[in-house]
Amino acid sequence: MPGENLSREEARERAAIVSVERYDVALDVRSAVGPAEGVRTFRSTTVIEFRCSRPGASTFVDLIAPAVASVRLNGRDLDPAVVFDGTRIALDGLAERNTLVVDARCAYSRTGEGLHRFEDPEDGEIYLYTQYEPADARRVFADFEQPDLKAPFTFQVTAPEGWAVLSNSERDGEPETADGGGATTRFLPTQPISTYITAVVAGPYHVERDHYSRTFEDKAVLDVPLSALCRKSLARHFDAEEIFTVTKQGLDFFHDHFDYPYPFGKYDQAFVPEYNLGAMENPGCVTFREEFVFRGKVTRAAYEGRANVILHEMAHMWFGDLVTMRWWDDLWLKESFADFMGAFAQVEATQYDAGWITFANRRKSWAYRADQLPSTHPVTADIRDLQDAKLNFDGITYSKGASVLKQLVAYVGQDAFLEAARRYFKRHAYGNTTLADLLSVLAETSGRDDMAGWSRSWLETAGVNSLTPRLVLDAEDRITELAVLQTADPAYPELRPHRIAVGLYRRGPGGALERYARAETDAAGPVTVVGELAGQSRPELVLVNDDDLTYCKIRFDEASLDTVRAHLGDLTDPLARALTWSAVWNLTRDGLMPGRDYLGLVLRFAGRESDIGVLQSLHLQARSALTHYVAPEYRAEGARALAEGALQELRLAEPGSGHQLAWARFFASVASSAADLQLLRGLLDGSAKIDGLDVDQELRWTFLEPLTAEGVVDAGVIAAERARDDTASGHRHEVRCLAARPSAQVKAAAWADVVESDALSNALVEATIAGFAQAGQRELTASYVPAYFAAIERVWAERSIEIGMAVVRGLFPYLQDRQETLAAADAWLGEHEDAAPALRRLVLEARDDLARSLRAQSCDAGAAR
Repeated sequence: MPGENLSREEARERAAIVSVERYDVALDVRSAVGPAEGVRTFRSTTVIEFRCSRPGASTFVDLIAPAVASVRLNGRDLDPAVVFDGTRIALDGLAERNTLVVDARCAYSRTGEGLHRFEDPEDGEIYLYTQYEPADARRVFADFEQPDLKAPFTFQVTAPEGWAVLSNSERDGEPETADGGGATTRFLPTQPISTYITAVVAGPYHVERDHYSRTFEDKAVLDVPLSALCRKSLARHFDAEEIFTVTKQGLDFFHDHFDYPYPFGKYDQAFVPEYNLGAMENPGCVTFREEFVFRGKVTRAAYEGRANVILHEMAHMWFGDLVTMRWWDDLWLKESFADFMGAFAQVEATQYDAGWITFANRRKSWAYRADQLPSTHPVTADIRDLQDAKLNFDGITYSKGASVLKQLVAYVGQDAFLEAARRYFKRHAYGNTTLADLLSVLAETSGRDDMAGWSRSWLETAGVNSLTPRLVLDAEDRITELAVLQTADPAYPELRPHRIAVGLYRRGPGGALERYARAETDAAGPVTVVGELAGQSRPELVLVNDDDLTYCKIRFDEASLDTVRAHLGDLTDPLARALTWSAVWNLTRDGLMPGRDYLGLVLRFAGRESDIGVLQSLHLQARSALTHYVAPEYRAEGARALAEGALQELRLAEPGSGHQLAWARFFASVASSAADLQLLRGLLDGSAKIDGLDVDQELRWTFLEPLTAEGVVDAGVIAAERARDDTASGHRHEVRCLAARPSAQVKAAAWADVVESDALSNALVEATIAGFAQAGQRELTASYVPAYFAAIERVWAERSIEIGMAVVRGLFPYLQDRQETLAAADAWLGEHEDAAPALRRLVLEARDDLARSLRAQSCDAGAAR
């Protein structure tokens, strides 16, 4: 990715002299269909009108394209061979008012960056969509690629006849027949928006339509046309009605709370193939990964997750699109707010009212992991350039930031928080902001004069605090003092102000573990005494951060941990139970609880877990503990125990329930004995049955992968399954299963397909890596440790950043969990101090994960002695 970076300083210098008045962008994508020689390209013609505050100055526009036919500045033709270097067009001698016209041939993407082209294997149809964040609009049209140079955009797209064509705004009239065939669709100018949230979606998509209307107190009426799109071959699975229901509920919620009408006209939601992200908040034209169109049976957690993403992206229409961060340092101003508001809206406005349980159990786990990596950073980060920005779409920016906002709501009150948001939107509509702008409105509405101090502690420092209860009891077993001890990593010693609830739990006559006392307080400094709980009888469990008000790692006193080990499943409150599961998982990751003990808790209590999202998290974490955190000599025994326990719960689960489906998937993921594999094969061929379990196509692939990885079935069986499922999803599953086969030749071919070739699309790169890295095949992939470290700098230089990240992360030798692998990582880091900072960060993070695994394995091995 040479020459593609843009530094913060370059962006500041450009913004100091340039202001953009408008863009006109014309794309001709008729070349997407039919044969092509070499790189397949499309014509992109861009007109930019902009002002320069220093006439005579120089600047540049961004463009990544195979060829530029012409560049004209203020009526003066510039030689593309002179001014275009492959990533930038140099502009000299600027006037006060300028018009730039660029005619280029841009390349279709197969990596999900820029204008992605996908051919449906099921029917041969071609589908296009754009994805730009943080800076890939320049792969589609010439622009000033930075978020603070907003402008109105007018798009026109010439496409094959009969295609659905969408952009951010509504169409300007009906499509017109184009010279040479096809049709040209023109769109109305957008509101002033940043380049990275412009969008085009084009192809023979299946489209469903609906409508949203809202009447405000002043009798004004807002009408928002709604549409939902997917590929034609997925239409039979498309539940657009449910998507529209959540969409309308979200629009009602945000209008109720934001007091600012939805500002972008229509609201399209396109579910697109081979998408790198969950979704993208392009105003008026939101794009989602098409895996949210469920081909088979899924659990309620999947529907809840989709609803959360829909609402997250909708929140961005205000936080991010209407008001946008000036530079990527303040990426959190949109992502943290959207993560928080998505969960808030989901709980308050939809049927998925367990959203805060999911948030506590899943989203915060992502944050805790990211905040303990060597690359941890404050919520408001130091983003030097675009590569930094790309890597900071992480658990800190999203989920730690959202957790901090949840704590802020508890700190200043919900009314003050929402009033601050309303003032923020009205004050900065269609503009750009920084942290200072948010703190200003929060100080106004909260009445607190310490917002700057709160920001320094929570937004401008890194690391996660741990909170542990300490009890002193009198002779009658009553609390004389309950204190909360706060600690921090020595590398990040900030002790923060926490708004917390402390809950006391004990078992009742029926054995239920229930809360009998609660106190809410502000915890600051190393010791905070919770005086309100003095005099209470001895608890069996003390839960600090009860109700999940703050962001911290929960620790237990010795007696509470004993209760958790014996009675975790007796906790009746689902949020308290989720918080306790999260706490023991953090203990396991931190090497403070043996991995086999965590697996024991899962085996004893997961079958009693009522929340399906929490259960599925436990399954993922149990498998991760088995793979990474238990001592190597215990893995086989642990796998047998998990498989036996999973099969027992599978047979006990209510037939046809989401819990049954979750246990079936988990059983397949840990199955390794001959009897387990025989059962999976029987479920595939119909010779075995489990009452109520519908083995649909997606579940068939789930069962086939372990059979492939264990060498029970061969390529012929995989080919037969692909013939049964000749779809895009089937192709991805096939590629993963083929790469999972236990053969040295297979691994060599998979490695070459990903590392030595760029022929695979982003989705197939991901599938190949997933198949290559099988936990039960450590010996087969051991020889690739030196090959990995020899290849990654070249891969990073030659591939797009999206593919580079996939390869560097996905092929890191985590499974070679030995000190020698750690030494190899350290050697590479020592010998490549001048490597790209983003590449070094990825290797540092992976190295830290490996070191954590080794520490946890040492803890687990010690428990066996």
